[in-house]
Amino acid sequence: MLKYFVAAAALLVLAGCGGVDPNSPEGKRKAAFKQMLNLSEDMGGMLRGRLKFDEQQFAEKAALLDDVSRQPWQYFETASDSKTAAKDDIWQQKERFLQLARELENTTVVLRESAKQQPANTDTLGVRIDQVEKACESCHQAFRIY
Repeated sequence: MLKYFVAAAALLVLAGCGGVDPNSPEGKRKAAFKQMLNLSEDMGGMLRGRLKFDEQQFAEKAALLDDVSRQPWQYFETASDSKTAAKDDIWQQKERFLQLARELENTTVVLRESAKQQPANTDTLGVRIDQVEKACESCHQAFRIY
C-alpha cells in the first residue's frame, strides 16, 4: 500500500513541474494577459448580445481593464529561457513593443472614460472595445508566436 502512495505522490510532484511559476515574470505576464482577455471578452459579449448588458458592470470592467493593461510590460525586462508565446523580436525591438503597449493603454483609457458616460451609448462602447481589440491584435501580429 505504501508503495502505491509513494508512486502517486511522485506522479503529482512531476505533474506540477511542467507549469509556470505564478510568481515568475512569465507567470505574472500570463496572469495579466489572461485577465485582460477575460475582461475584454465579457465586455465584448455584453455589446454583442452574448451576455446581458449591465451598464455598471461594464464600467467596472472597463476601469479594471484599464488598470490591468499597464501591468504586463514590467515583466518583459529580460529575455526568458522558458518557453513563451513571445517572439525573440520582442527583445530586439523593445521600443516598438513598448510603443504598441502604450497604444493599447491609450485605447483602454478612452474605453474607461466612454464607459463612465451616463446613459451608456452602446454604439460608442462598441467602437471603443473594437479599438482595444485591434490594439491587442497589432501587438500579437508583431510579437506573438501563434
